[in-house]
Amino acid sequence: MENIYINHIAVLVCTVMSLVIGGVWWSPILFAKAWQREVGLSDEQLKQMNPAKVFGLTFVLAYLASYNLAFFLGAPGTNWQWGIGAGMLAAFWAIAMYVIISLFEQRSLKHILINCGYITVYFAVIGFILGIWR
Repeated sequence: MENIYINHIAVLVCTVMSLVIGGVWWSPILFAKAWQREVGLSDEQLKQMNPAKVFGLTFVLAYLASYNLAFFLGAPGTNWQWGIGAGMLAAFWAIAMYVIISLFEQRSLKHILINCGYITVYFAVIGFILGIWR
């Protein structure tokens, strides 16, 4: 069995990137208003969310997702190309399940594309980070 190496600092950086990419993705610069319309949330409803709960759980789940991908990329010989490739494969699994759920929830194509775009970018970025930072 090969020795698996995980760079724990890289995993932490990947976790933070979830918040950074999400912050840009769902900002007014990109998709905030379109996403808000598609999910039917008012500004008042968004203000009522519990940020500690939302961002805390986001951080924990992103941490677990980053570690999971790090295990797949822990083999010797991993590079940034394989990192992005593995990230895109992980994104495919996540997107497939997200689209299935969205179809049953009768979400719009715009809603699906906004969220799947985030999933794709996020997994490609963390795959790149984990692949290059060995």
